Amino acid sequence: MPSKKSFPLRLDPDMYDALKRWADDEFRSVNGQMEYVLREALRKAGRLPKRKER
Repeated sequence: MPSKKSFPLRLDPDMYDALKRWADDEFRSVNGQMEYVLREALRKAGRLPKRKER
């Protein structure tokens, strides 16, 4: 399993609250929801690297 990069992130409290509600609705953690949203945005923009075949 690839390791994950950690970094500090500052969010506006209202943005965090909205993200938390969205994550709760989809049974994800806030971190998991942020990863999902970013991955989808990267995929739609064609900027997500292709997965390697095993």
